Order: sequence, then C-alpha cells, then structure tokens
Amino acid sequence: MTSLDKPTEDTTAEDTAAADARAVTEAALFEAFGGVRGMVETVVPGLLFVTIFTINKDLHMSAIAALAVSLVLVVVRLVMKDTVKHAFSGVFGVAFGVVFAMMTGNAKDFYLPGMLYTLGLALAYIITTLCGVPLIGLILGPVFKENLSWRTRNPGRKKAYAKASWAWGLILLAKCAILFPLYLWANTAQLGWVLVALKIPPFLLAVWLTWVFLAKAPAPIDVFAEMEAEEKAEAEAAAGVSEGGARHRREG
Repeated sequence: MTSLDKPTEDTTAEDTAAADARAVTEAALFEAFGGVRGMVETVVPGLLFVTIFTINKDLHMSAIAALAVSLVLVVVRLVMKDTVKHAFSGVFGVAFGVVFAMMTGNAKDFYLPGMLYTLGLALAYIITTLCGVPLIGLILGPVFKENLSWRTRNPGRKKAYAKASWAWGLILLAKCAILFPLYLWANTAQLGWVLVALKIPPFLLAVWLTWVFLAKAPAPIDVFAEMEAEEKAEAEAAAGVSEGGARHRREG
C-alpha cells in the first residue's frame, strides 16, 4: 500500500458512511411523514371536495364524497395490512371539516379546522424550539431509535432539529398568511383550489430542509441498542457470579 492509497480508502469509507447516514435519514423521514402515498391521501379528499363543489355548488354532496374517499383510503390500507396512521389522520381531518361545514352551512368552513390545525402546528414548532425541545426532534427521535438522547448527549443533532423545526414553523406560518386572508374574502372554490395547490410544495420544502439539516448532523445515538447491550452485560455478569458461587461451593 502506498502513501497515496490510504487517504483514498479513508475518503471512500467516509463517503460510504455519509451515504449510509443520508439513506437512514431518508428512510426515517419517509416513515414519519408517509412518503408519496401519504401525500396523495392528504390531497385527494380536499381535491374531490373542491372539484365537486366547483361543479355543482352542493355542500352535502362534496362533503360526503370527501369523507367517503377518506374512508376508502383507510380500508385499502387495512386490506393491504399497511400502517393506517396517515390515512386515519386524514379521515379525522376531513370529518372535522365536514361536521363544521354542516353546522355552519358555509362550505368554506370545511377548510377551517385544517387551517387552524396548520396554524397551531406552526406555533408548536416555534414554541417548542424556543423552549429547547424542538418538535421535529420529538417526532423523529423514536424513528431514529434515539428517543430524547439528542437533548443532552448529542448537541450537534439538537441544533439540526432546532433548525428543522424553525423551517417547519416558518413555512407553515407563511402558508397561513396566504390562506387566512383568502378565507375572509375569497369564495369557496378559490380558497379550495389554493389550498390544494399549497398542500404538497410547502411540505416538500420542509421535508427537504429537514433532510439537509439532519444529513449534516452527527449520527443518532441508538439508545435501544445501548439498553440491550447493558442488559446483556448484566445477564453475563449475573451468570458469572452464579457460576463462581457454584464453583466455590463445590471446592468447599
């Protein structure tokens, strides 16, 4: 091996480790936020609602269709034995919108619960970050098997989670700054189409920024592996003590 070979090998190892870290981050984000299928399940009910309402201005038909398609998406996931958390969250969101719109008789109110949820989520990202416990870390910590270890044991990772939470909070606030004025002066169809258009792009931007911040952060500390290692060491120590005691009794 020449003096030039080793740096090349070290660089290759570093590149491989970095690629592995990026792959783990991508997989974790995909799992946490539902991936392409989760985005589709988020968009379809609202798209169906605004399409039907734009055509016939029938609140009841639009609401029932949106709720029905949400339930169908859940059933499909159940049949395929897939995780239903993203589909169920969609059903609850649509159900709240349907109930609210039916109670007020205003079709625009179908969108109001979701808009309020977006505003609340934006504030949650910002407030938790200011309190030193960024929300994105609470969401992704269990996915990365690090739980809350990043708070005290991994400052570089905590900083990345803080940046990501700021990104989510500010992006969602910008979305709210567009939607709430539209809720006041636009008609139902206009508000609905803008909402559909703003479903995926801000989400993708926030996920991409999260990936950028975490890809450059230190690797997560696998607390589950640590606990398993500790339990194994304790079991081995206990077995050693037991074996030593038995040998002492035999010799005695």
